[in-house]
Amino acid sequence: MSSSLKLSNVKNLNDQCSSLVSQVKSATSSDKINEYSTNIKKSSDEMVLQEKDRILKSISVETLASEKKGYNIKALSEAFSSLYNLREASVGAIAAVNGIGDKTAKMIDFDADIYAKRVQEEVKIRLSSDEQNIFSDRLVMDIYAFKESQGVLEELKALASETPVLEQKKLSLKPALSPFKWLFTSKAVKAQVSEAFDYLSDKVYGKYHSDIVDRIHLLESIKQVEPSVAWKDFEKNTVSYFSILEKINPGVLGSQDDKLGLPEEIIKRISEEQIATAQLKCTLRTYQEWGVKYILHQGKVLLGDEMGLGKTIQAIATMVTLRNQGASHFVVVCPASVMLNWVREVGKFSDLFVTEVHGGDRDDELTNWLYKGGVAVTTYETMGKLVLPDSMRISMLVVDEVHYIKNPDALRTKNVSKLIPSSDRVLFMTGTALENNVQEMVNIITMLQPQMALKIKPLAFMATAKLFKEKIAEVYYRRRREDVLTELPELEEISEWCKLLPEEKSVYRSTVMSSKKNFSLIRRVSWNTTDIENSSKAIRLLELVEEAKSEGRKVLIFSFFLDTISSVASIVQSHGGNVLPIINGSVAPNTRQEIIDNFEKAPAGSVLPAQVIAGGTGLNIQAASVVILCEPQLKPSTENQAISRAYRMGQSRKVLVYRLLCEKTVDEKIMDMLQKKQEIFDKFADESVAASNEIKDSELESLINEESKRLALEGENDATTTSSTEPTSVNP
Repeated sequence: MSSSLKLSNVKNLNDQCSSLVSQVKSATSSDKINEYSTNIKKSSDEMVLQEKDRILKSISVETLASEKKGYNIKALSEAFSSLYNLREASVGAIAAVNGIGDKTAKMIDFDADIYAKRVQEEVKIRLSSDEQNIFSDRLVMDIYAFKESQGVLEELKALASETPVLEQKKLSLKPALSPFKWLFTSKAVKAQVSEAFDYLSDKVYGKYHSDIVDRIHLLESIKQVEPSVAWKDFEKNTVSYFSILEKINPGVLGSQDDKLGLPEEIIKRISEEQIATAQLKCTLRTYQEWGVKYILHQGKVLLGDEMGLGKTIQAIATMVTLRNQGASHFVVVCPASVMLNWVREVGKFSDLFVTEVHGGDRDDELTNWLYKGGVAVTTYETMGKLVLPDSMRISMLVVDEVHYIKNPDALRTKNVSKLIPSSDRVLFMTGTALENNVQEMVNIITMLQPQMALKIKPLAFMATAKLFKEKIAEVYYRRRREDVLTELPELEEISEWCKLLPEEKSVYRSTVMSSKKNFSLIRRVSWNTTDIENSSKAIRLLELVEEAKSEGRKVLIFSFFLDTISSVASIVQSHGGNVLPIINGSVAPNTRQEIIDNFEKAPAGSVLPAQVIAGGTGLNIQAASVVILCEPQLKPSTENQAISRAYRMGQSRKVLVYRLLCEKTVDEKIMDMLQKKQEIFDKFADESVAASNEIKDSELESLINEESKRLALEGENDATTTSSTEPTSVNP
């Protein structure tokens, strides 16, 4: 036996190899892997039980009087303060109450138990970082462990795939484990033993071993993470947490009816549809996955989900699936006010090539898209100017804010109609409830599926009836927030990026170049245009107000600047909106409360404009569930206080916060700086009282100086381009 093949060395290697194989097998066993989801199921069920008990503690024993069984309710109420206390009591304790015998006590105990079970069936848990306790901590930590462990477990599984080879090589060591046998072992077998020894030594004492140990330790550290770490991740990846939870414990968050409103025969067909979302850079909720399947299977449909349910994400996921199945060219047609958002969202949530086919470069961008494929985003107006090859097939045409083409005689409607025959799939989208005007719905459906429109037209008079809804389910699918998001995460923040119109761009350039020290004036991007009707932010604001109205929501609008908020009030009012008096610093407290009381009584779509400083503190405005910020604030705390006027106890609807921002302006620079400062603040705030996430005047001045230089350089480039294209004069 060679020096390296000493009995002690071989035995030690054999034992180490057995231990390593055992470790990796244990770590990747089905029991270990299932433990993560089992823990989530257990902790979420525990939260349900705790919520059930909380509800029972708030219910009087007098509730049992509704059962009309002649119980001595007065005596029971005096003995037990709540239904929870009654249910926890023994039958003997109930029977001891004056006027309650053993037989009646058993009946009362049985009825209390039945009532408690009913409550438990109705309980839906809510996860909120504002409502942390030992039960929600446990659930969030378990979901965090599940989420973070998935990649590590995949790596361990890959490492575990080598264990059969290790075990085979370990068997080859047997002859060297006995000195006596080794003496009579042939050279060929000794060579095999030597080769196995070297192979296993490399694995057991090398990188393979360290990779396994590192990942097992990492899994352990993930399980032992502090609640604060899990909650912070929850705040950043809320959708992932809810998606994991509803998949592991269906119904615990709310409605399990993701297929809401669809007839059974359609459900059966759509259920078999496969989605392929590799390279989709976000997590789909269960109801969103179903929406994608509906779009894929039905071919030409109208998705009418309420605002905030992620129609854009469902459209992008559908395009990604089609691309992964071989499709190549997609077109998105939308109002100019949301075009930039589409470009950003496609780029953010997928790896699809996306280009803006609009403006002076539209022909070049169209040619680029025809060559590369991907997503071409254009407007209703521009679409009519585009010329596509006769043989061109569009993999999917997406038409956003489809209520823009409700009039069949309008030019934009005719432009869309021309594209439909050359599109393999068509997705119309709107957050506006089309049921409110059935004729407009029929007009839109006629473009998608003419035969379906003919079937539903005679039934239009019974739009709210079940038969009508079942008929249109083939082509029109609408879900409300309360139907699919019964856990209602309380807050969603959305950046609405607008593109400066030509007039605005000129005003903006002039303002920055001539008013470098007037920070307030420069920050009024888009609102200081000559005609407020031509403000890109105002155009988008009006659309958001209209959409909020269609969903029964009220709107709270904030700006730092009084003239901006006055312009907002003026334009909303001029477009028929119901606008409450402006809340600013000069409004007395009593008058403020009067305004808020009137706002609570006001109809859906009503708007309450306020200066962010005056309206952002000391007020409770739960009547609003949409908040619009006209410009980014330099102090995040100012925004947070303003949002908290609506986002507070008593708010029954999810609050949607929209920030109106303009691309390639000081808005973009301010948002970038705030994000960077927030990242630093989050990292060091606990360690340094000096940490700040606010933009100082000196930083704003520097930022505006940079913007001034950019605009000056842009102007020089424009001038150079213009002069180079002018004809050269020639002397006769």
